[in-house]
Amino acid sequence: MLEIERKYLLETMDWKHEFIQSVTNIKQVYLFEDEDKSVRIRVRSDKAYLTIKMGKGVTRNEFEYSIPVSDAEEMIEKAELLCLEKDRYVIHYGGNDWEIDVFKGKYEGLVLAEIELANENDEITLPSWIGEEVTNDPTYLNVNLFKNL
Repeated sequence: MLEIERKYLLETMDWKHEFIQSVTNIKQVYLFEDEDKSVRIRVRSDKAYLTIKMGKGVTRNEFEYSIPVSDAEEMIEKAELLCLEKDRYVIHYGGNDWEIDVFKGKYEGLVLAEIELANENDEITLPSWIGEEVTNDPTYLNVNLFKNL
């Protein structure tokens, strides 16, 4: 399945004044990563996923599979890796759902906004609180944040 996603730094914290549809705590570890592939385990509240991502840039292949939370927690524990942790807020703006990731731990203070699109060239209305686009900056890929924990 193709994932088309754009990622941005935030200019301000004014997104907190928007209607927040949901908030989810996310913990994730990467079991494998190289230049353009990764395998991660993610626990989101009471659900867990094994995700394989391939490719770079705005459009990548993503394959996500539900797994039992107990299995995910055991894999995370046995991998003996630090978790990348964040709270994800979902805000509906300009006809799209924006995911705002507020990172915890080492990355406390880092806040990123993501929007998933049907097509790379879809027109989007950027909220006033959106800053620089970092979609193609590998620094802000979750897998690279994880590697630097």
